[in-house]
Amino acid sequence: MQRRVLIISPNFPPINAADHQRIRMSLPYFNEFGWEPVILCINPNFVEGVVDPNLDLTVPSNIEIIKCNAISQKISRKFLIGNLALRAMPYLMRAVSKYLEKNTIDLIYFSTTIFPVMVLGRYWFKRYKIPYVLDFQDPWLNDYYDRTNNPPPGGNLKYKISQTLAKTLEPYALKKVSHIITVSPEYPKMLMERYSWLHQKQFQVLPFGAPEKDFEMLSSLNIQQKIFDPNDGYKHWVYVGRVIEGMHFSIKSLFSAIRSHRQQFPEAWQKIKLHFIGTKYSIFDHKKEIEILSQSYNLDHIVTEYPQRIPYFEALQVLRDSHAILIIGSDDRGYSASKVYPCILARKPILAILHEQSLVVNVLESCQAGQVITFSDPRTTNLIDALTTKIEWLLAQSNNYTSVTNWQAFQPYTAKEMTRQQCAIFNRCISS
Repeated sequence: MQRRVLIISPNFPPINAADHQRIRMSLPYFNEFGWEPVILCINPNFVEGVVDPNLDLTVPSNIEIIKCNAISQKISRKFLIGNLALRAMPYLMRAVSKYLEKNTIDLIYFSTTIFPVMVLGRYWFKRYKIPYVLDFQDPWLNDYYDRTNNPPPGGNLKYKISQTLAKTLEPYALKKVSHIITVSPEYPKMLMERYSWLHQKQFQVLPFGAPEKDFEMLSSLNIQQKIFDPNDGYKHWVYVGRVIEGMHFSIKSLFSAIRSHRQQFPEAWQKIKLHFIGTKYSIFDHKKEIEILSQSYNLDHIVTEYPQRIPYFEALQVLRDSHAILIIGSDDRGYSASKVYPCILARKPILAILHEQSLVVNVLESCQAGQVITFSDPRTTNLIDALTTKIEWLLAQSNNYTSVTNWQAFQPYTAKEMTRQQCAIFNRCISS
């Protein structure tokens, strides 16, 4: 018997692939594990972000998708409101009420980083007696920037407003939740310390699934990435993803090691280029802070930064066209880089700099998918010598590099296996 799960993912394709990565990876497998998904999202016209129409091609044609409107950002920004949740809340409520007049739903699943919409889970539970599951892909109420004095993405004002809302809305949303999925083992500890009514049995740490099908589709799309020419005679090393303040230790360590090695062996660096792509949180922020940082290491002619996000499949093509991939970790031990799976599937040499407690360390090492440098406390750690050894390894890799990844060990991280675990959670929620 097929159960029906209503998935709340406001910015579902074709916008902001990272925010709905878990859901998009799971859609082909839900039915196999006894669940029929129905997706509720916002009409893309009301969502700000990088549009990639190819993402629509990854969604199975039999999936039912409900699209609702929101207050136009052109209108809301006149009142200094850009948050999609605040603009869309009444429309989401109306869409679900209308849908439930003629249809039944067994479970509601929130998979989004647009956290304020999660309060609707409790509202619908009270009104319709439908249990709900929350997926924490990042912390909602987050003290990281207060503890470290690092500047938050989006600026201090936006951060203070969002955290003020979170202090009220997070406990409200969590009070009646059936289950919580997280990408980091730090989140359950944090939430149970904060809210006495939560118990360990309500949590499961579940990383994102690997996008194998996206790489299978990539060749047929004939994507032409615009970042670099892979045949121009240079070796292109790439980092694709947002850069937050907590990553600066890793980046500075990398730049220090490159500078040191380059001073000894300048000829080795004549044909190397480093590209940092999609580094900024806001679509309105065009500052090239990584390029500016590279100048202090005399690497500005080697390092190029592209602050804005690029379409999802173009980013995959960048990884595939690269000659090496960099994975930059945060000094926040709870940070989990979901982008590790596309990096592995690109089958290129990988150099990762990560906190020792990051789940990504386990993934890379268990699959033998790349070279990993770890740290614990940035204040007492010097990575230059260790990084120099790994950089020499990276420099030695030829254009015909053959991946040595243990693909059998990679199987637990596939989208199908992650979906099986999701559906097992859903089943427990229904049975209880």
